[in-house]
Amino acid sequence: MSSSESRPAESTPYVLGALEFARRRHAVTVGVAANPGTPITRLAKISIVAETGPEAIAGSTRMKAGTAQKMVLNMLSTSAMVRMGRVYDNWMIGVALTSRKLQARGLRILAEASGATMAVATRALRQSGHKMDVALIMLKSGASAPEARRRVRASGGNLRNVLEGT
Repeated sequence: MSSSESRPAESTPYVLGALEFARRRHAVTVGVAANPGTPITRLAKISIVAETGPEAIAGSTRMKAGTAQKMVLNMLSTSAMVRMGRVYDNWMIGVALTSRKLQARGLRILAEASGATMAVATRALRQSGHKMDVALIMLKSGASAPEARRRVRASGGNLRNVLEGT
């Protein structure tokens, strides 16, 4: 038995409280754990259990269990972005350009995804109000910035639906 299997429910009061609150609001809840039968997996509507076995160092959940849970969360968030249409081919277009690093990454992604030069991608990004999805639609379809914004709104923000209709 690993140390996390024997922990009392009080070790996760905030998580359990959030799950209880969400259930009262009739929200679908998902629990991610490393062991089946934990209070979190019993309370969540959907349980994802990444059974990794005992840790190499007893009491340390930052190793196998924590890494496995982080991988599950990364897969869930990536899948959600794909399903919401924020991904084009293998490029993450739903990037908020909030720092210089992300702005440079966004520009590079936009140029690669559209096949445009950096100068053309820069101009489209500026005209789009620094909205990656709008800029990509402009570059892929030849639409103006206002028309690309209208298409994004009409699709509920689903870039894939906009580009498939182009």
